[in-house]
Amino acid sequence: MWEKVVSLTISLGEKILAPIERFIGKRSLVGDAAFFDDKCFPWIAHIEANWTVIREELEGVLADREALPNFQDISKDQIEITDDDRWKTYFLYGYGFQAKLGVETCPKTAALMREIPGMTTAMFSILSPRKHILDHRGPYKGVLRYHLGLIVPREAERCRIRVGEDFRHWVAGKSMVFDDTFNHEVWNDTDETRVVLFVDVLRPLPSPWNQLNRLIVKAIGYSPFVLDAKRNQEAWEKRFRERRALLNV
Repeated sequence: MWEKVVSLTISLGEKILAPIERFIGKRSLVGDAAFFDDKCFPWIAHIEANWTVIREELEGVLADREALPNFQDISKDQIEITDDDRWKTYFLYGYGFQAKLGVETCPKTAALMREIPGMTTAMFSILSPRKHILDHRGPYKGVLRYHLGLIVPREAERCRIRVGEDFRHWVAGKSMVFDDTFNHEVWNDTDETRVVLFVDVLRPLPSPWNQLNRLIVKAIGYSPFVLDAKRNQEAWEKRFRERRALLNV
């Protein structure tokens, strides 16, 4: 029953948001493109300057990698693009909600995320060797996607992302910003793991549209599919803490 409610909400939301997204694309202060110049986002320089701090906290997370949740275990709608255990996540924030375990274990990264203007979601995205994330699009044009390369395979060009018709690959310590409402697809055709810091930020818009956009994103945060993901995250954190407690006995 809950799955039907979530599915219906997503379908209805897409119809309501479609004209709003067209309007947002026309009013965007950074343009309407697949990828964006880092210079459009002054805060990126500070994040890149601290990328090794983030990487150090990530290493602690990866020490128990097998226990980390698959993305579709948290966000059930991801099952359409991934159905195995080769895309794992570790949340700090999701649509404004705090992932308590993530913030506790990665306090420096969490503090850096709170400094990003308009940050709505922040997590580590962990892609196993030979993983392919199928073609898909994001839910709403009012946010942009930010990636910071943390662990990048040596054959970097074989680990790549396509957004629209544009292909890019990650570089350790470097950023990319893109509009995830363009259809996009990811390949890791190497034998090594790829990890990025994955952040969603509010798209820069002029007033009063920036205030309206903020309200829409806040409303999405209380939609059934986000609340369902929040419950799944909290349930996973509870199991993880219980597992850790048993191992430490």
